[in-house]
Amino acid sequence: MQPYMPDRSSTGLDPRVVGLLCYLGCFVTGLLFLVLERQSRFVKFHAMQSVVVSVAFMVVNIVLGMLPIIGWLVGLILAPASFILWIALMVLALQGRWYKVPVLGEFAERQSQFL
Repeated sequence: MQPYMPDRSSTGLDPRVVGLLCYLGCFVTGLLFLVLERQSRFVKFHAMQSVVVSVAFMVVNIVLGMLPIIGWLVGLILAPASFILWIALMVLALQGRWYKVPVLGEFAERQSQFL
């Protein structure tokens, strides 16, 4: 996967740094940069993907919380996997890569085009 040289960010920061910051505070910073960013498609995509992935994990955690034993067992696998994904998405954004999480990334890209 080739690094993508992101376009300029209207925040005044390097778009790759802003991409990392989109993931840092889960959906909160994602929403913040969706509102602040006016130019960079790269930043808008990572902000939207941050929101979509964060919300998806929250919904899954709520559903698993309703399933006592099975939810606990699946949570043992899901918690470290989500942490690893979170770190990987920040690193990939900082490298300037346009990485799309399967299914959710495609949805995030389509939605970010309308902003």
